[in-house]
Amino acid sequence: MNNVLEDRCAGMITGAYVGDALAMPAHWYYDRGALQRDYGIIRSYLAPKRLHPDSILWRSSYTPLNERGDILREQAQYWGQPGMHYHPFLRAGENTLNLQLVRVLDESLTAKGGYDLDDYLERYIDFMLTPGKHRDTYAEEYHRHFFTQFARGSKPRRCGGADVHIGGLAGVGLLCARLGQEAPAAVKEHVGFSHGDEEVLDAAKALTRMLLALMLGEPLRETILHHGSRWFSERKAALWSKEPDFVVIGRHVSPACYIRESFPASLYLAWKYADDFQAAVVANTMVGGDNCHRGAVVGALVGAACGFERLPQALREGLNPKTVESPPKTA
Repeated sequence: MNNVLEDRCAGMITGAYVGDALAMPAHWYYDRGALQRDYGIIRSYLAPKRLHPDSILWRSSYTPLNERGDILREQAQYWGQPGMHYHPFLRAGENTLNLQLVRVLDESLTAKGGYDLDDYLERYIDFMLTPGKHRDTYAEEYHRHFFTQFARGSKPRRCGGADVHIGGLAGVGLLCARLGQEAPAAVKEHVGFSHGDEEVLDAAKALTRMLLALMLGEPLRETILHHGSRWFSERKAALWSKEPDFVVIGRHVSPACYIRESFPASLYLAWKYADDFQAAVVANTMVGGDNCHRGAVVGALVGAACGFERLPQALREGLNPKTVESPPKTA
């Protein structure tokens, strides 16, 4: 692997982690005024405030059937409390659960020398059920579905399901960077297992094509328009770019997590800020909604286009734990 390709791959992986971690304190804010009152313009990593004015965590529920399904453990007490932040115990620069699981996926890829769903699921189960592995409070629906099935005695491979949220794309950047041309099959299996929804799988396929093209040096804007034509178009780019981000992601597409809205929103932000990684992840953060998982997509795309060396040093080094990537060695 040459130095330029290594730089793009490192930017892709690190960019996804940065996009998520920067947005973490502002995750699922829909009141942009409240977001700015609580945090100002988020340009650096911040720890979340304990209270969240838009939180509907109290509406979510999960009761494990037995110890094989007890993924909330000490965090369960916070699910019934109005106003509780989704990630109240994470530190500045720390990733949310889905991106922490991307690190688990990376460990599996390293150990097995490639993608192995069974190995990943073994590590996933251990990570989710072992006390102290993480401090995140919120677990998305697909985790709750998996561990309900697992608690009923189903084999891990039979515990997946369909899910329509953008969180299913969290690991696509890592798989592309690590596996190259072998990534499409791995992405299809990995995303399809937990998010076996036709639209999510189509978005994952499109994102994979974009990232592989960026690894080869194709320009980001042309790549998005070529490989993401079902989701984003030149006409939308021309019209939407005349309006503020909070209008585009709020009026034209929702800031919520559903793939039909969140993937076009991600592509728009990556297209608009194609040459400015920090502007891209800050804009994504400040429009709120599911900005963490959307941020993983935006960060991977713009990070791959810019390369690791052009990512802001403070964002690279402020990840908690430190990013697994490092600048490629020069010849």
